[in-house]
Amino acid sequence: QVQLVEAGGGLVQPGGSLRLSCVASGIIFRIYAMAWYRQVPGKQRELVATISSGANTNYKDSVKGRFTISRDNAKATVYLQMNNLKPEDTAVYYCNAREPGKLRADWGQGTQVTVSS
Repeated sequence: QVQLVEAGGGLVQPGGSLRLSCVASGIIFRIYAMAWYRQVPGKQRELVATISSGANTNYKDSVKGRFTISRDNAKATVYLQMNNLKPEDTAVYYCNAREPGKLRADWGQGTQVTVSS
């Protein structure tokens, strides 16, 4: 019943911007911590950014100053604004939801981001 639906990926040139969104259903969104991860073929999925239920944020070092995670509880949506994109940002980006104090996490299906000239 939990669904996380990502959108906003695509092909962009280096230096460009994209805004990813993830719409959640089947959870009490406002109490969940949300995150964006990314994965490239042959590598482990890595954490990109997190946002707590109180909107406290955290970022992977390589995206600090370029990416911004935010949430809109009224829309049950988490966003990832990505600016000054670099080729090394190319990956499938996944939305993640976790209820504090719980081991369980839910994942979206992913959205492809390709940064290339």
